[in-house]
Amino acid sequence: MKEKLTLVYPRCEDAIRTKRLRALLEEVLGDYEVETIQTVDAFGPLKNRRIIFAIPLGISGVNLEYCRFLKKMRTDTSMLEGSVGGIIIDGESELYTKSVARGLMFTANQAGCSFPGRAMVEGTKDLLNYNIQAMNLETDNLTAYHISAAEMVKRVMAYQPLPKKRGNILVLHASNYSTSNTAGLWNMIREQLRNCDITELSLRNGTIQDCSGCPYRMCMHFSEKASCYYGGVITKEVYPAILACDALVILAPNYNDAVSANITAFINRLTALFRKTQFYNKHLYAIVVSGYSGGDIVAEQLISALSMNKTFRLPPRYAMVETANDPASILRVEGIEERAIAFAQGMMETLVEKN
Repeated sequence: MKEKLTLVYPRCEDAIRTKRLRALLEEVLGDYEVETIQTVDAFGPLKNRRIIFAIPLGISGVNLEYCRFLKKMRTDTSMLEGSVGGIIIDGESELYTKSVARGLMFTANQAGCSFPGRAMVEGTKDLLNYNIQAMNLETDNLTAYHISAAEMVKRVMAYQPLPKKRGNILVLHASNYSTSNTAGLWNMIREQLRNCDITELSLRNGTIQDCSGCPYRMCMHFSEKASCYYGGVITKEVYPAILACDALVILAPNYNDAVSANITAFINRLTALFRKTQFYNKHLYAIVVSGYSGGDIVAEQLISALSMNKTFRLPPRYAMVETANDPASILRVEGIEERAIAFAQGMMETLVEKN
């Protein structure tokens, strides 16, 4: 019996512009029993499903029917509860595919959908983004695109929960705990966690050097030893803690609509470890606090860098995104305690076996 899969494929009336994506879907989904949803009227709650979102963008990067799908997910934040998803974005430009994909992944995740690591495949206009993969596979770029999509679909279908008797959580931050609203919010969440071992590491100024782009062979040489040429706290403390943890929590205050410099440096330095050890069995969480707005931008950056790229899995509602400006004002945000408790409960449901 064929495995069942739901294809969310917002319609595009131009058959010529969707030809490449249609051919890909016919090939990579041929072994599955597929239910296809193409209009927003047919897009209702999809709970406990395996879902592939396939979005044709054309040259403009805009699919109007997809925008209607997006609106529906953002206004019904439980419509994908218990589902596991993957994303294929196909465009006729070198632009827009990644930004659309990470916005979709953030929205679907907030609606309850989990994603395995590297759950996004994109096809840009000339498929130049497959140059390296095609070379490694000794094939052409279009074939590499199809292979990547087929492998991603298999990861979605094979995805299973990984709870343990005790969860091992690593928290990385670059915050001043006495003034940081982000750290204050994390403390509220931490108080609610049970049956979890928690390690917190600081990446404050002076403790971390950014990646300087060593030659590939040099990076691989140090990667074999789970190390990096630049050493420091990253290799001595962070790498071993990453290898040991079940979940990585990033405390990410919004600095100018971007993650902080030290968190960015950590992500860049993680490449050396990633070359040898991938992170498909590790969960990603984020605590994002903005002084004004834009927390979703930071959450999407972390999705792109650490899940789409570095293969961390996204549990449902992986990020808690809040707004607070003055020191300690997070404690006065309406409903914050209830949301912190709910976020901690979600973490425990994912990481810890039920008694």
